[in-house]
Parts: sequence; structure tokens; C-alpha cells
Amino acid sequence: MGMLDVLTIGRSSVDLYGQQIGGRLEDMATFAKAVGGCPTNIAVGCARLGLRAGLITRVGDEHMGRFIREQLIAERVDVSGVITDKARLTALVLLGVRNEHDFPLIFYRENCADMALCEADIDPDLIGRTKAVVLTGTHLSAENTRAACMNAARLAKSGGARLVLDIDYRPNLWGLAGHGDGAARFIGSETVTAMLTELLPLCDLIVGTEEEFHIAGGSADTLNALRGVREVSAATLVCKRGPMGCAVFPAAIPADLDAGIQGAGFPVEVYNVLGAGDAFMAGLLRGWLRDEPWAVSARWANACGAIAVSRLLCSPEYPTWPEMQHFLASENRNPRLREDGALNHLHRTSTRRSEQPELMALAIDHRKQLADLCRSLGVETTKLERLKLLAIEAAARTADGGAGFGVLCDGRYGRAALFKAEEYGLWVARPVEEPGSIPLSFECGHDLGAHLIEWPASHVAKALCFYHPDDKSVLRGAQDRALLHLQEAALKLGREFLIEIIAGKSAPLEETTVADVLDHLYSLGIKPDWWKLEPQISPAAWARIDAVIARHDPACRGVVILGLEAEETELRAAFQDSAGSRSVKGFAVGRTIFSHAAELWLRGEIDDEAAIEDMASRFRSLVALWRGRNRNQIEA
Repeated sequence: MGMLDVLTIGRSSVDLYGQQIGGRLEDMATFAKAVGGCPTNIAVGCARLGLRAGLITRVGDEHMGRFIREQLIAERVDVSGVITDKARLTALVLLGVRNEHDFPLIFYRENCADMALCEADIDPDLIGRTKAVVLTGTHLSAENTRAACMNAARLAKSGGARLVLDIDYRPNLWGLAGHGDGAARFIGSETVTAMLTELLPLCDLIVGTEEEFHIAGGSADTLNALRGVREVSAATLVCKRGPMGCAVFPAAIPADLDAGIQGAGFPVEVYNVLGAGDAFMAGLLRGWLRDEPWAVSARWANACGAIAVSRLLCSPEYPTWPEMQHFLASENRNPRLREDGALNHLHRTSTRRSEQPELMALAIDHRKQLADLCRSLGVETTKLERLKLLAIEAAARTADGGAGFGVLCDGRYGRAALFKAEEYGLWVARPVEEPGSIPLSFECGHDLGAHLIEWPASHVAKALCFYHPDDKSVLRGAQDRALLHLQEAALKLGREFLIEIIAGKSAPLEETTVADVLDHLYSLGIKPDWWKLEPQISPAAWARIDAVIARHDPACRGVVILGLEAEETELRAAFQDSAGSRSVKGFAVGRTIFSHAAELWLRGEIDDEAAIEDMASRFRSLVALWRGRNRNQIEA
């Protein structure tokens, strides 16, 4: 195990954010789920900014606890200090947004897992490989958690690590407010002040809002409170001041808050302040632990906080390092960051959970073609459910547990197959278009978002669009609007999407044809995660496509080549032509793989195993062609 830059200790919860903005929690109908809890948020925020972050906490031995662990791993947070508590449930928080000043929340933390943290849970070896330990105030509120924090503090100081305190004062979590007062920010308490005072002398950095320094310093006057903290601690004090930014006090407390080192705030529209302080702390730590001047660290902290308040959720919407740098470099930025397309696209592409350097997919999302085949053979379309399950088995057999394999499958005839594909861990894309529609229309009707919300978050929305630059302008306009609709629905619901363009059905393909289509769609702001394109007429055509993608969206995952029922020899040539392309990452081929087996199986001439092996054999053959597509490796 390597060194960590920062190790946070304390709360971990699952946040359930009401999605009806402006409504009461009583009236919420749907909720968005996210990892939460101050130290957990900080760990995620730090990891996104390039720090090596870890967390010590407890989670329940249930679905929500596993969710937290899986999300932390995906964010590259060290989870060796995350303990599974078999006796307690993971904490939950319900949160809402009434307006820019009112954010109701309810903590479900009675005997929760993270509040069972104890002194024995603090691993000296883990502390010993950490540059900085971050404690948060809530875990001083109970005897066992306070013992854990003080043990971590002593180990940090004796081992040469820096010690940070995020005061993180929630009166509700100290038992000073009722269950319905989770949003309360300050209630004076000599007991809380005394508990904090025990830890303050050990700290190197103390961060809090003005109200939080009031409780730490035992005074309702901010300057007097800061002086009270300074009397017992030599730590650098960072006072968060909301839209005014922050003030940093490395030494004596001056007569005016503005006389501290100032970090100016950024004028942005406030959407949700909950969790913004944790994003602020991540930005501050990124600068402090890399020995940046305090003015720089404060600027980074305020930038992270500004981005966070512009979005609904906590940790999932914290900025990455490239995103923060883009924000800081932007001139004349729109204060309504939710409308900043470039920033939001950078956030989406820089927080993707998995890389996909190669994608080889068996496409069996065909609905009309297979239904027509059933009718021609005089068999019921209900048999297609079983056929598509066999195709998934063929894909899984070909993948054999390896990475880079997937399927395209529909929910009309392939619902059970989709479930099976998830079990096998295959990449999954699902069609949303009405088969054969020109202009593009959606088989679910106009409300595509209501359809996508029922999908697993990992499923990719795929739309086939017949599009040629020489099409009539009325048709192209309708296609553009439909693709923009697809993008809006996918982005709002956090789904990746794939656009399949077939240009050669209505007019001849030229060297520039598909590149021109992509260039036009990019000019509209359409940036899919994937393109699915027909084979091109030459390597030069692929080079033009590469150039368009690189110019408009270098973060695009790439292109997969479709089959159009081509013979294997034709696909061999298509793969060879794309061998020099930077964008082409694989293929998504259907009828070339399944047509033969499908007809024989539907006729009853072969059994399930024979159908599976026939499809798997053809899929494996294409995989071999794809992986050997270099000119020197493919026989003419």
C-alpha cells in the first residue's frame, strides 16, 4: 500500500436528494441517491482533484453500505479503513431544496454504523502512511467516536502527519435540536465548545464557517471566537464566508476579518449549499498539501465550493482537477453554471467511472427484422425472448470474463436478456428509436426521459438515425431536433448515449460524407459518448472522421463499426481500412453473427446449445479479425 496525501475520518451516509426543487420534503416524489457525510465527501473531492485520499468509517452490511464502498472504489478512494458493521445500518439523510436559503434535511442516524467507530478501528499503519489526517466535528459528539478521533490525532502527531479539523457543526447531530431541525446551523453549547477545545491544540489547520468558529471559540462574535481558538491553537485558521469567499489567518488574529489573507468568492447562482463546504475543503487541501501559497489554496477552495453550490448533489457533482482549472480560466463566465455546456461536458467526461479502450459488441437490438422473420416462418414473436437470451449467452461465452465486450439489446423482446447481460457484466446499449423511422422518432413516445429513468444507470441509450448531408433541409432539421432531445434526456438522467449514423442508405458515401454529418451535429452542441458508424470507403474517410472528433470532442469514447449484414470478408476489409484510426475502438455487429442461427433455431432445426455455439463462433471470428486488423496481420 502506498502513501496517502489525506485520510478523513468520521461520517458516511447515503444522501437522498428530493428532485422537486422548491417543494417541501413532505411533498417529494422522487429522490436522487448519492454518497454523503462530511469526511466521505471530502475524500471523494480530494481524489477528484488528484490527491491520494483514504477514509476511516463504518458502513452497514447491506445494500447502502455496499453502495458507499463501491462508489469510493470507483472514485479511487482507499477503502482499507472502511469497516463493515454487521450489527448496524448505514446512515441515511433526506435532503431538499426549497430556495437559495432554505435546505431542509432529516438525518437518519439512530445507532448508525459510522457512530459505532471506536478507538480500535484506527489503524496505526494506515495513519502512518498518511501525510494529513482530517477529523470532523460530529465525531466528537459521542464517547466512543471521540476516543477514535483523539487516538487518530495522537498517532498523526507522533508520526509526523499534519492534523486538520473541519468543525462541521450540526447542532442536530449533537442532540441539541429536534429531528425536524436538521438544517439548524448554530445553537450555543459550552459542552460542545469544551469537546472541541480538547482537540484544537493538536491541529495544524482548522476550517469552519463563522457560526462554526463561534462554537469552537465560545463567542457569538466572529473575531472574538477566532481569538479564542488562537489562544489554545497555533493552527492556521480558515474562516468560510459564503459568497464572500474566505479569510485565512496563519498567525495572530487582526482587528478585521478582511485583514486576513483573502480568498474572493465567485459570483454564481446558488442552487444547493449542502455539501459545498466539503468541496471547499477538498480544494483547500489540494493547495495546502502541495505547498501552494494560501491565496492560491483559498482560490481553489472557493472555486470548488462555487461549482458545488451550482448543482444538486454533493460528492458526485464535485469538480475534477481539469474541471476546476477550466472554471478558473474562463472569462466572462455565466453565473448560472448549470447552463455552462462546456463545463458540464467536462464534468461528465472527466468523472466517467470506467475506461473503454476497446469495445466488441454483439448487436441483437433488432426488432422489426426479427419480428418479420417470425411472421415469415409462421412462429410467435414470443420466441424472440428466448433467442435473445441465447445471444447473450453467446456474447458471454465469447467474452469469457474478459474486458471490452458488450451487447446491444432491446427491451421489447429482450427484457430478460438485458437482465442476464447485467449479470455477466457486459457493456449494454439499448435502442430508443422507432425501428426504421425517418425522421427519427422514439418508440416510447415523446417523453424519452420518463423512459430512460427506468433503466439501470449503466445502460447506454442508442439511437439509429439515417442522415445524409444531401437530405432535404426539412428532414435534417427534424433529425437534429430528435438528436438534441435524446442528448437532453440522457444528460439530465446521467445516462451515456450512442448515436448510430447511417448515411449510405439514401445516397452514395463519399470520403467526406460521414465526417460532414458529424461536423454538423457537433456544431449543434451534440456530443455523444459513442458513435456507431458504417464502414467507410477508405482510410482517408476515417482520417477525416478522426479530425472532426478530435476538434470538437477529444473526450468522446470513440467509434464502433456497424455491420449492415455484411459478409465476413467485407468486415475484414472494413476493419482493415480503420486500422489507422484513432477514434475507432471496435465494432457492434448483429445479423452477420446471429442471422444464420436465428433462422435455424426459429425453424426448430437446431437446439439452444447449437444456436449459442453458432453465434459464439461467428462472434469469436470477428473478434479475431478485429484484433488482427493491422495490414500486416490480415491476409488479403
